[in-house]
Amino acid sequence: MKKAIILFFLIPFLGFSQITDKLDYVSPFNEGYSAVKKGNQWAFINQKGNIVIDFRDDLVLTETNKEKYPIFVNERCLISEKKDGISYFGFIDTSGKTVVEPLYLNAANFNEEFAIVIHVYKNLLGKDVLNKQVVSYEITEILINKSGEVKFSLTEPKGIILSKEYIKNPPKINSKFLTKNLIAVLGKDNKWELKKL
Repeated sequence: MKKAIILFFLIPFLGFSQITDKLDYVSPFNEGYSAVKKGNQWAFINQKGNIVIDFRDDLVLTETNKEKYPIFVNERCLISEKKDGISYFGFIDTSGKTVVEPLYLNAANFNEEFAIVIHVYKNLLGKDVLNKQVVSYEITEILINKSGEVKFSLTEPKGIILSKEYIKNPPKINSKFLTKNLIAVLGKDNKWELKKL
């Protein structure tokens, strides 16, 4: 009889498995995933409480309801990687696989099937008197799909100095989605232009 009573009280606790504890933050669910923070790293759990993307330090925080945490938007989450002191942005899918390499100086979350990113182009100008290559850099806002394919350019290229001394923060994205098929692009003259997809 004692064994039956002990099992009766233990069964509810045996059926409950604690996946992780001592978390610093747990976000609301978005697209079936919740971001959880431990120290300086973030992971994603599913609705069963299982970790589906392990703790990592490259997930980009998105401000949502006055809080900041990583989120999936259309099955894509922003990631960031530093190269020569400059942050570059890309995307992972819901398995944690990098589907868009961190190549962009800034990136916005996906809106339906597309995301606006800032792409940097390297132009070879020739060689100087010491036979070293002379280069210039230009940036432009482009539209990419979920695979990272460029759909079209949104802004005219403009020159930039590509060094960590000049790029302490990612350049601001000036284009924005108005609807699923309509984008507003801020031009050099501070006037808006509407572009249809």
